[in-house]
Amino acid sequence: MLNRNIETFLACDCDYNDADIVLFGAPFDSTTSFRPGTRFGSSAIRHESFGLESYSPYQDKDLLDKNIFDSGDLELSFGITENALADIEERTETILNDKKIPFMIGGEHLVTLGAFRAVSKKYEDVHIIHFDAHADLRNDYLGAELSHACVIRRCWDIIGDGKIYQFGIRSGDREEFRWGSEHITTNKFNFDTLEEVVKKLKGKPIYFTVDLDVLDPSVFPGTGTPEAGGVDFDTLRKAVTLVCSNCNIVGCDVNELSPHYDQSGASTAVACKIVREMLLAIK
Repeated sequence: MLNRNIETFLACDCDYNDADIVLFGAPFDSTTSFRPGTRFGSSAIRHESFGLESYSPYQDKDLLDKNIFDSGDLELSFGITENALADIEERTETILNDKKIPFMIGGEHLVTLGAFRAVSKKYEDVHIIHFDAHADLRNDYLGAELSHACVIRRCWDIIGDGKIYQFGIRSGDREEFRWGSEHITTNKFNFDTLEEVVKKLKGKPIYFTVDLDVLDPSVFPGTGTPEAGGVDFDTLRKAVTLVCSNCNIVGCDVNELSPHYDQSGASTAVACKIVREMLLAIK
């Protein structure tokens, strides 16, 4: 049984035994290739969440009516990447074994691999829905196969062809796009085919990973690798709500907030609201 964190995400303070969803933070950014700082994302989201209401007028739902437990941030190794991933995997396994849905807040995108390793062991037919600006399909980045630039390729190593669906992708090297066209399904630039994919995957176990840099940097500048040409907030809000309310979510994460690159706090507020809407939409 996990202990409640002292400072929880807004209204996510039920007893662990009663929880359907369990939050945890993965403050790790050791493989960041451009601007570091996502290690501070999970604590910033938790702290700033109290600027929101627990009620969502978009969905007419309230976090006060949900059973969500916040176990706080993991203490992760910054020197040995595999150790950090192992700790994330262990926390995810604990949550899954207790028949609850793990909801991880990063951190850089590589943290997804630790959680997904645990989820893939429990759910053999798991599929991935991935929102991002970047393909993250490199086999290695400067010789490192464990990098935030390689995370979806490492997930593909586990589940293989035909089980990964990407949306919003607008950045990657030529080889990533060529390789991806043969092994996964990519909807570049937007969410145009999302509804079709959600219907196709109905009933299948889904791991949902949201890299917040899918947003345009005019909306979300507080990230390590901003990429012009992204979607606006309301488009992302509708997309995450569609996935969470219609798919069999068995695990999910939100990552890549680097709060100190946006001193206004607007990026953190956006991240908080996306997390709230996802939590409310998950069945």
